[in-house]
Amino acid sequence: MFKGLKPIVYGGREVWPLVEGGKGVAVSNHASSGAWAAAGGIGTVSAVNADSYDSMGNVIPQIYHGRTRRDRHEELIAYAIDGAVEQVKRAFEIAGGKGAININVLWEMGGAQRVLHGVLEKTRGMVAGVTCGAGMPYKLSEIAASYGVNYLPIVSSGRAFRALWKRAYSKASEWLAAVVYEDPWLAGGHNGLSNAEDPREPQDPYPRVKALRDTMREGGISDDVPIVMAGGVWYLRDWNDWIDNPELGAIAFQFGTRPLLTQESPIPQPWKERLMQLEPGDVLLHRFSPTGFYSSAIRNPFLRQLEARSERQIPFSTEQAGDHTHQLDAGVKGKNFWVTRGDLLRAREWVGQGFTSALKTPDNTLVFVDEEDKAEIRKDQTDCMGCLSQCAFSSWMDSETNSTGRLADPRSFCIQKSLQQAVHGGSLDDNLLFAGHGAYNFKTDPFYSNGFVPTVKQLVDRILTGD
Repeated sequence: MFKGLKPIVYGGREVWPLVEGGKGVAVSNHASSGAWAAAGGIGTVSAVNADSYDSMGNVIPQIYHGRTRRDRHEELIAYAIDGAVEQVKRAFEIAGGKGAININVLWEMGGAQRVLHGVLEKTRGMVAGVTCGAGMPYKLSEIAASYGVNYLPIVSSGRAFRALWKRAYSKASEWLAAVVYEDPWLAGGHNGLSNAEDPREPQDPYPRVKALRDTMREGGISDDVPIVMAGGVWYLRDWNDWIDNPELGAIAFQFGTRPLLTQESPIPQPWKERLMQLEPGDVLLHRFSPTGFYSSAIRNPFLRQLEARSERQIPFSTEQAGDHTHQLDAGVKGKNFWVTRGDLLRAREWVGQGFTSALKTPDNTLVFVDEEDKAEIRKDQTDCMGCLSQCAFSSWMDSETNSTGRLADPRSFCIQKSLQQAVHGGSLDDNLLFAGHGAYNFKTDPFYSNGFVPTVKQLVDRILTGD
């Protein structure tokens, strides 16, 4: 029998310990997050290049006019601040004094600290807290505290939190409202899977969350500061043993994937329909993101193409050495490419299939693509607007040199372009669609029978029953 949840005090009022997970570019917008807060939960506005609107209420396309990457980066930051401020104001109005509104930022997004300052300065009294992950956001506590706002770091291990606590968070402990544990194997979007963990071997979250709580206790953090379980949460009845469990302390739950399929969700209708058709295994944990992090998304033709591109890959040497005894004569210009005999034959086969261009990667390998893909890759790299602090795909870095110093990686893609296109009506087969690994439940959960799409209020009420 489901125990049920008790309200917690957050942002000065009682709220349900249910957090809407922040979802990338323009997906967690005011309509969804405001409604989540109005239902008594903690809604989350994505502050990652959110939409802003013209005087007629139409979305302003984020078009870049700057001649250099640095110029376009400055335009991007202006778009990001304007959009997030607009989304927060609208969400706050929809909430009507109920629940709470958080904002979510990707620490590795371009200009993250400037965006946070810009948004928090212009939304005083509206934002209850800032959730932040994808990196080690040491400065998060300092920035949030300077505006009297809570912070909720997203981590995937007690080890990561210990480093953050010792270096920075212990100095602003009164503003630590919760710690989000994000299951790196099951959560949608970017996650914190480390090199020490096997992406093919998911680990039980309970011992990892208990270890996180033990780390928090070592720092003198009260058990009343919740750990927010994120990733793999669908039915709360499956988490009954976590609720009121003295080993874990206070627990809240984050839902990122389920809010995608509501009437208020801003994603296009075809995307919602696709969610209801997913099967187990249709969400892929991959490492194609230009952030360098693992992330999870629907395994659509876009991701399959990236998988296939990386499979058409061979190592090379610039001189004859070891088993690199054959000069490559397919897909390249010049004679300074030495490969194995087997790879030479594979390269010739790929060229015969139409993949006529070999592009260098930073790892001394070549990937074979067709001319259309080559042109798109080169254009997207040239058009980079610096949406990340550092980007493997374009070699942009938010630094004095504007470069990582590494070769741009054609095995990745322009994530800003892809996410913007996906949410604004672009092809669902040709763009990235973030989702958690439990998304297949949309097809089997009786709540969604006969294509039923709930309001956010109906979804929150359903979740509170344990289902």
